[in-house]
Amino acid sequence: MQASEIIQFTRNLRIPDLALPEGIEWLFPYDQPGTLEALSAFYEKYYQQPGDRTFLFGINPGRFGAGITGVPFTDPIRLDQECGISNPFQKKPELSSIFVWEFINDYGGPDLFCQNFYITSLCPLGFVKDGKNINYYDDRQLEKTVSPYIIWNLETQLAMGARRDRAICIGEGQNFKFFQKINAEHGFFDTIIPLPHPRWVMQYRRKRMQEFSDLYVSALKAALGQ
Repeated sequence: MQASEIIQFTRNLRIPDLALPEGIEWLFPYDQPGTLEALSAFYEKYYQQPGDRTFLFGINPGRFGAGITGVPFTDPIRLDQECGISNPFQKKPELSSIFVWEFINDYGGPDLFCQNFYITSLCPLGFVKDGKNINYYDDRQLEKTVSPYIIWNLETQLAMGARRDRAICIGEGQNFKFFQKINAEHGFFDTIIPLPHPRWVMQYRRKRMQEFSDLYVSALKAALGQ
């Protein structure tokens, strides 16, 4: 896996021909001005070196992180301040991004992190209902409808260069439950390690953020056998 493959995968994404449940719409940021440029700058900076990496899987992109920058769990502020990548987006913080960049820095910073890890989502596109984010598992019919698309996403991205011994699931609840189910059917990974979702940490355990960052760092090191 390296930058050119990740960027090409993203450029080739299209809204799939799937009938979503009434009131639910796709979140597709890649036709917005600046998004492809921002994500290309990120991957060209941190993923020039080829090699298999351990994958971390979120749920699906949200409106204020990857839904703007194209980079999972990275809002415009973190893209600028943590990565040194200037961007034209409104500098609005996103809670999950704050936590993710906390543990990335605690691990050793983006250069070291990206040598070994790659963050993506089970579903490569997000969803919006009534102007708010919705997760693929929040609606039973939505989950059923997009399941083949999620499996396609996994098969396609893993072929770019993934370590298959273990993956990290960002989210210990429904995301992990669904991931376990499809992994049992398709054998993507030997082991899936669940970790608390960054938004849950920031909403309900923010005073203990360092504790959860340490938990992530320990899991990352364990995934590499350290």
